[in-house]
Amino acid sequence: MTDAVLLADATVAPMPILAVAPAQVMRGAGILAQAGAAIARLGKRPLVVGGDRTLEVVHALYPALEAVGGAIAQASYGADCSESGLKTLVEAVAQHGADLIIGVGGGKALDAAKLVAHRCNLPVVTVPTSGATCAAWTALSNVYSEQGAFLYDVGLVKCPDLLILDYDLVQTASRRTLVAGIGDALAKWYEASVSSGHSEQTLIIAAVQQARILRDLLFQKSAAALQTPGSEVWREVVDATVLLAGVIGGLGGAQCRTVAAHAVHNGLTQLPQSHGVLHGEKVAYGILVQLRLEELMQGSVLAETSRQQLLKFYGEMGLPQSLNDLGLGEITLAELHQAAVFACRPGSDIHHLPFAMTPEHLMAAMVSTTASGNASGAASGSDRSFKSVDSEP
Repeated sequence: MTDAVLLADATVAPMPILAVAPAQVMRGAGILAQAGAAIARLGKRPLVVGGDRTLEVVHALYPALEAVGGAIAQASYGADCSESGLKTLVEAVAQHGADLIIGVGGGKALDAAKLVAHRCNLPVVTVPTSGATCAAWTALSNVYSEQGAFLYDVGLVKCPDLLILDYDLVQTASRRTLVAGIGDALAKWYEASVSSGHSEQTLIIAAVQQARILRDLLFQKSAAALQTPGSEVWREVVDATVLLAGVIGGLGGAQCRTVAAHAVHNGLTQLPQSHGVLHGEKVAYGILVQLRLEELMQGSVLAETSRQQLLKFYGEMGLPQSLNDLGLGEITLAELHQAAVFACRPGSDIHHLPFAMTPEHLMAAMVSTTASGNASGAASGSDRSFKSVDSEP
C-alpha cells in the first residue's frame, strides 16, 4: 500500500531532471593522448565536430582513438552553431554511421556537438581548446543565425558523457580567450545573485554561493594566472572558467538564471559589427550594463560601487568597459536600438531584473557603463535622450 502511494505521488508531481555535471571529467597536461580507452567505452565510430582550424590541431586525439580501433570521421560545424550547420552534421552522423560525437573547440563548436548528439540520441565527449566558456560542461546549446546572430538556446537532457580538459591544449589558445572566459564566468555571480539570491531552495543557495566564490577566486588569481601561462595558478583559473562555472549552472539549473549580462550579449550579436568580439567579452560588458541599470532604475549605491570595482579589474585584465572598447563606438542610434529591442524582447532573460525594462532604459545604460556621479539624475536625462530613436535612419 505504501509503495502504491509513493508511486502515485511521484506520478502527480515528478521531480524535474537536473543535469548537474558530466558523467566523467579527465583533466591534466597531455591528458588527451591518454583518453582513448575512456572514449572507446562510449563508442567505436566517433564523429569529431569542430571548426576548420580546430580540427587541424587536435593531433593527440587520433592516435589515442586509433589505438583502440576506432573508425574516425570529422566534420566542421561551420561558422556558427546554426540550424543549417546542424542539419549538415546530422547528415554526417548518418553517413559515417557514428555512434559517438566528440566536440573539439570553443563554445560554438561544443554547443553544436552537444546539440547534434542530443538530436541523434548519441553520447558526446567535449574537448575545450580554450578557457573561454563553460560550454564543455553544460547541458545547454545556443543556436545562431547564418549571419551569427543569437536566436535561442536549447536545454539538453544531460551534460556531456565525458569532458577532457587538456591543459597543454588549452595553453595553445590566445591569452584573449582566457580573459574572455574570466569575463563570462564573473557573470555567474552578478546574474545569479539578482535572479536567485533570495531563493530558499538548498541547491539554488549552493549555486549562488558558489558563484560568489568563483567571483572572489577570479579577482584574486586572474592577474597571476595571465602572467604565468601553464602554472598552477593558471590551471586553477582555467578550472574556474571551464569547470566551476559549469557547476554553478548545473546546481542552479534553469532557476539560477542569466539576467541582463547575457541578454545584452544576445542583443549585440544582432549587429554584424560585434561578430569579431568574443562571447565572454560581450558578456563582461553586459555585467557593467546590468549594474548601471540597477543604478539608473533603483539608485543602487551598491551597484555603483560594484561597477567601479569591476572597471578597475577590467582595466587590469583587458576586458571591455564600453561600446568603444568592443569596437562598436561608431554604431548608429538605430543600430543600438536594434540590439536593445532584441535584448528586451518578450521572454528575454533581462526581464528577470526586479524592475520593468524598456529598450530606451537599456540604451541609456549601454552608453554610460563608465559613468560616475548621480545615478538617479542620469536616469531621467538618458531616458529623454533616446525618445526619438525610432526616427533615426
